[in-house]
Amino acid sequence: MTAGTEAGTARTEHPEPAPGGGPRTARALRVALLVGCLALLTGPAALMLIRLTGADEDSPLAVPLAALPYATPVTLVAMAGLLALRNRWTAAVAGLLVLVQLWWLVPRFVPAGTDVPAAAPRLRVATSNAYLGRVDPAALVRLVREQRVDVLAVEELSPGAASALDRAGLGELMPYRAQPDGNDTVLRSRHPLTPLDPGDPAAARSMVGARVEVAGRTVRLVAVHTYYPLGDAAKWGRGFDGLRAAAGADTRDSVLLGDFNATVDHAPMRSLLATGLTDTHAELGRGGSPTWPVHNDDFPLLPPLIQIDHVLHGAALTAVDVSEHTLPGSDHRAVVAELALTG
Repeated sequence: MTAGTEAGTARTEHPEPAPGGGPRTARALRVALLVGCLALLTGPAALMLIRLTGADEDSPLAVPLAALPYATPVTLVAMAGLLALRNRWTAAVAGLLVLVQLWWLVPRFVPAGTDVPAAAPRLRVATSNAYLGRVDPAALVRLVREQRVDVLAVEELSPGAASALDRAGLGELMPYRAQPDGNDTVLRSRHPLTPLDPGDPAAARSMVGARVEVAGRTVRLVAVHTYYPLGDAAKWGRGFDGLRAAAGADTRDSVLLGDFNATVDHAPMRSLLATGLTDTHAELGRGGSPTWPVHNDDFPLLPPLIQIDHVLHGAALTAVDVSEHTLPGSDHRAVVAELALTG
């Protein structure tokens, strides 16, 4: 009995390893999960640092910053994992990151709610990137007709595509145009367009600008197509220097529309908005409406992920409606906006 008891005791004091590795495996798994959560936080934290410091100005860092709106769900996943691991201090840091991200994002999803008088004159504008002239001309003309567009900005419009648009009926709908020689961006209009004064920065910098009369009011239009930061970040930044100059000291009656190759998180775009312009999507709570890419040759399987096509307007105008439209042949979704002259 004594020997048996002692043997039993010995077995109790030195148990066999449990299947699955026991406490050591559990600790290793916990450490792995912690490292994974911290790795998840690295990306959002880096993007936030870029935005806070404006390091994307004239920099290739502008490219990853375009993904900033997707940082919030990633941070929330990491925070949930840290809470599950009871790593409260790190989870608190993740929670702080989420709060800052929401501070930036939420206003884009909350409509300004500005009352627009029913009698206020309206101007319907649209922008479409023709993707090196490959946009379906009939589809673009149909969009202009169905959406009752008054002014259209088209970027990357080849001479052949311009002729195809006229053959498809755009010449009848919009007989007026503004397009400097050698520029592949054009403004088309139902109403007469007046060239900008020679001293206007938009004219001096070979941008496409004009004035249009709406119910006795003059609206200054600038069609925009900046260089893309992945190709040449410095050239992209210089394009925004020109846009800020073109916006001028008084933006009240201005509308800038087109392919900005920038989101509202990019430092150059924020500087442009600070001149007194308002982004129509954000004003109407449509900040989550990506416009690129669509059937892009370099990213054929990606759905629209980022919003780089915008309609900006000055304080004398108020956004009434905005919508996005996929056109065959174009890798950007067209944007149509209705603006009321209220100021």
